[in-house]
Parts: sequence; structure tokens; C-alpha cells
Amino acid sequence: MKEIKAVIRPNKLADLRDALVLLPGFPGMTVTKVEGCSAPSRHVPARTKIKDELTDYTHKVRVEIVAPDEVAEVIFQRITEVAQTGHYGDGLVWITDIHRAAFIFKTTPGPE
Repeated sequence: MKEIKAVIRPNKLADLRDALVLLPGFPGMTVTKVEGCSAPSRHVPARTKIKDELTDYTHKVRVEIVAPDEVAEVIFQRITEVAQTGHYGDGLVWITDIHRAAFIFKTTPGPE
């Protein structure tokens, strides 16, 4: 099992969802609203005021997917294709190994 995480622009989420649900074996995803900033040397002019540094965060969306090994790379590739705009700040995607995972659900009828 693999966990695929991506931090992307919010306006790309609908396109990404539409592209991922078409993949055979897509297991679903969790989406969280997040904020962040990149390293100042990447593309942002140096800040001169501490207030600017503390409030210079951009809104992003974090997508988390736990998937079988055989579909993880396809999901990774689809995210990088769909989420890019060609500008700095498009986001980041990465894969980590999952040693064990299980769905949590009730399998037998019984008292609540």
C-alpha cells in the first residue's frame, strides 16, 4: 500500500477529482483546506516587515489517498498532470509506504 499526498491549488480540485474517479482502482480521497508558503528564495521578493512574513500564506488543498501499489504510480502521474498550471506555487505531490491499513466499518448487524 502507498499513501499519495498532494498540496495543490484549490481551483484545480474539481478537475483532479474528475480525472481520478475515471481511473480503474481509484480508492477515494480525503481533502483538507490548508495554508502555506514556499521558501522566500524561490520566487517571492524579500519581506521587509514581520507582519508581511506572518500573513504571507496562500490557500491550498491537501489531497490524501491510500491506494494499492499497482495504482499508486498512475494516481501520482495523474495528479502531476492535472494540478499543474506552469507557475510557481502549483504544489507538491509525494508517495510514502504504508505498512498496514484497514477500513473501519461494521460487518455484522448488531445493537448500536
